[in-house]
Amino acid sequence: MDSHRKAAMIAGVLFIIATAAPITSAIPLGVVPLGFLGTEGDPDYLNAISANETQVLVGALLWLTMTASVVAIPIVIFPILRKHDEGLALGYVGARIFEGIFDAANVISLLLLLSLSREFVAAGAPDASYYQASGALLLAAIGWGSLLVDIAWLLSVPVFSYVLYKSKLVPRWLSTWGLIGGALWLVTWPIRMFGFSPPMIEIFALPIAAQEMVLAIWLIVKGFSAAAISS
Repeated sequence: MDSHRKAAMIAGVLFIIATAAPITSAIPLGVVPLGFLGTEGDPDYLNAISANETQVLVGALLWLTMTASVVAIPIVIFPILRKHDEGLALGYVGARIFEGIFDAANVISLLLLLSLSREFVAAGAPDASYYQASGALLLAAIGWGSLLVDIAWLLSVPVFSYVLYKSKLVPRWLSTWGLIGGALWLVTWPIRMFGFSPPMIEIFALPIAAQEMVLAIWLIVKGFSAAAISS
């Protein structure tokens, strides 16, 4: 197996992990409805987090798994992309590294929230308002951090899709799908930034989510076009 084929397979697996890990994390973290921007969480979330410490740690581990995958994807395929457009290839690496940084910041905020919940329970809540205010700040940090993760990822999508389209490393219908899907989810970002969560807004994320999974399977099964690599 040549290095390009191996890189394509690894990238495909990483794409799947980067998508599956945060979705899977909703299972352990579901025991504590935290609530983010524009949503209501469990008002007793600090007690709930402390009582479900293992689940929260598993959720944090899954977030870290996603972070590692997000950063690894552009590094693995950079040698291939740079042959077709080194500037955009570097831009893709940079955007995904920024995404990984914000992902890591979210994990830190979640772990700090866990530490706060321990102190809250141990102190017997003598000053509940202090702990609630601190918890609210950490929840806000996760909420805003998630939006920053989203915009970093959305900036990387058109760059990556354009390089794929230009180079014909994968079929152009697949890279065009990425451009359109990314644009559909991007238009919702300003709405979500201002705290609005219209019903079914997540439906706009389905095209790009599906495209990344199809792309991942394509890379694992077919790899990058040998003709495009050698050109």
